[in-house]
Amino acid sequence: MRQHIGWIAGTAAAVLVAAGAITYSVAEDGGGAKTPAADSADAGFARDMAVHHQQAVEMSYVVRDRTKDEEVRRLAYDIAQTQANQRGMLLGWLDLWELPKVSADAPMTWMGMGDMASGEDGALMPGMATNSEMKKLETLSGKPAEVFYLQLMTAHHKGGIHMAEGCVDKCSVGVEKRLAQGMVEGQQSEIDLMKDMLAERGAKPRP
Repeated sequence: MRQHIGWIAGTAAAVLVAAGAITYSVAEDGGGAKTPAADSADAGFARDMAVHHQQAVEMSYVVRDRTKDEEVRRLAYDIAQTQANQRGMLLGWLDLWELPKVSADAPMTWMGMGDMASGEDGALMPGMATNSEMKKLETLSGKPAEVFYLQLMTAHHKGGIHMAEGCVDKCSVGVEKRLAQGMVEGQQSEIDLMKDMLAERGAKPRP
């Protein structure tokens, strides 16, 4: 147990150091560059991905309370910590740029997808779980909770990758583009892991 707690503490410390380093890098990156506009891809990605990440954090904390499986609990903890940290960076950059954290524009307008039909039942962007799915997750426990979480998070990551690839293509702030590329790589790795974890439980990702 002490070793496990030490590992968590070490991970948390590393996350804080990384957050500080990347925030500093943004300030350096933007030092001689023009601050992104409120309707820019940089600002739009920061706003939308902050919302997208928040749901992943919520799902992960829900499943940690609904299963005793250490593999799933460890994955959920890693996802929650990583995405909460990244969300803090995204919102911090909006503060740094003195831009609003909300917009009247439809989600993903910065990607040229603002006319996309808004998701039903609270699913604001591709991959996001609906309100009904979130409520269902809270009613499950054990293996059913693990399978449902892994399926929801796989879809969530696929939607997140789509947005992150959009930032890699359209964002202008170098450090934000690098963070987005890191999201693509990290979340694809987790999708591969979750596919294996679902197979171990006799299940598959949802179509």
